Amino acid sequence: MTSPGGIESRDGDAVPASVRVAAAWSWRLLLIAAAVAGLVWLLAQLKTIAVPVAVALLVTILLRPMRRMLENVGVPRGAATALSILSFIAFVVGLVVLAGSQIVTGFQDLWDQATQGFQEFLDWLSTGPLGIDSQQLSDYTNQVQDLFASQSSNLISGALGAASTVGHVLVGFIIAIFCTIFFLQDGRSIWAWIVNLLPLPARENVHQAGRRGLVTLSSYVRTQILVALVDGIGIGIGAAFFVPSLALPIGTLVFVGSFIPILGAIVTGAIATAVVLVAQGWVAALIMLGIVLLVQQLESHILLPLLMGHAVSLHPVAVIIVVASGTLVAGLIGALFAVPLAAVLNTVVQYLHGHDKFPELGTEDHVPLLRREALAELPGTLLWSNRGNRDTSEGRDDAGPGPGAAGP
Repeated sequence: MTSPGGIESRDGDAVPASVRVAAAWSWRLLLIAAAVAGLVWLLAQLKTIAVPVAVALLVTILLRPMRRMLENVGVPRGAATALSILSFIAFVVGLVVLAGSQIVTGFQDLWDQATQGFQEFLDWLSTGPLGIDSQQLSDYTNQVQDLFASQSSNLISGALGAASTVGHVLVGFIIAIFCTIFFLQDGRSIWAWIVNLLPLPARENVHQAGRRGLVTLSSYVRTQILVALVDGIGIGIGAAFFVPSLALPIGTLVFVGSFIPILGAIVTGAIATAVVLVAQGWVAALIMLGIVLLVQQLESHILLPLLMGHAVSLHPVAVIIVVASGTLVAGLIGALFAVPLAAVLNTVVQYLHGHDKFPELGTEDHVPLLRREALAELPGTLLWSNRGNRDTSEGRDDAGPGPGAAGP
């Protein structure tokens, strides 16, 4: 006799069928959870490599249209790849240098204003309705200064630890550049090699699911860049009315922070409001808060629904949970990559379960297969047979570090 859960039951068995079904599900779920935990632990141990590779993947998706455009005007593949990467690096370095110079020139004025505001606050505590004795305030200030002085050894050890972090960042930067070059130059070949590591019956499904995952990731990257740009420009223009010398650094901070969905915009908006509060007082801070809320409402109710569409179909509640989970597991890095990872997994899993979010992509694009050459020449060796596929792969969409023909 077979139970509704597909588990055989015997007459006289004292364990109900529902309990046996629950047990069967439980050990499978525990096994899956253990595998996921092991993968997360492995990525945490290899974060110096895993994070740069993930960054290289996102940068590749961002630069692929530029590389294609250069190729269309006759620039060779290698030169187009190099020009795309160099242009991106020049843009980032120029933005950092410009924002840094603005911070240097405007920070001293902001510090003086903050010091003056703090002194006015202390005066209000002593002369206002609270009537705190000035000597007590002085004692509290001295205690805070002594606390900072006692932590100087921790600051020094933190600085020494930062030197190691700088080394890791440098290694990560080199890995990211190296991977971006090859992802742009030969991404489809890399994807074909990865897919061919799988069993033969699974290759086609994985390839088609990967193509759709790449479309989702591309949509996410483009949308987030546009949304972050709107946030940065809008809040930066608002800050220019109150702190002109710090408008560019505030806009840059908001632009970068907006890549963490929802939480990033809230935190950077709060920082912009706090800066205006220190510089211009409560009235200006309330106006700045109104500007921040207006920009964020524009983003939430117009830009995201219009631009993201069905490509990244994650409910806002799911986004918040995913970002919070990524932050708890991997800190800032987890917050940055949690949403794109969840969006890609959502698309891939749905396709593997029979729901194609992008039927317009079709299934005509096939990954090149590995085949055995003559055993007399290369005994036991698997070689990638590029015949009949090379022209097709180069002519369609070959640049992505994954399924090349997945681009929209």
